Amino acid sequence: MFAIDSSDPLPIYAQLDRAIRLAVATGKLRRGDRLPTVRQLAVDLRINANTVAKVYAELERSGVVETQRGVGTFVQDVGSDAASLSDRRRRLMALADDFFTKAAALGFTAYDAVDVFTTRYKEIKRENSNG
Repeated sequence: MFAIDSSDPLPIYAQLDRAIRLAVATGKLRRGDRLPTVRQLAVDLRINANTVAKVYAELERSGVVETQRGVGTFVQDVGSDAASLSDRRRRLMALADDFFTKAAALGFTAYDAVDVFTTRYKEIKRENSNG
């Protein structure tokens, strides 16, 4: 379910963190889904178990997952209790502004950025319907 690219300059823990958060955000992982054990995911990805444990701990601090000792690590209901709808919308607008600002800094127009965003959304939607 998660992939690590050794040629990616992003550190392995950051790649795994991003992959899990993306899986939750796109619905590949839903509330209550159990994540692989630290040891199993480390073996599957061929990475150090301490790296997986570090990512799981950060995800737990962020409220993305919850670890039940002796039972496993489970996806939490992200966003519903964290803040009011208006606050979450305000934060989403700020995220959109940041997205457009960073796209412009890379030399892309807002139209280009939306096109890339739409293409990526369609890819994620296709991945979710296939798996």
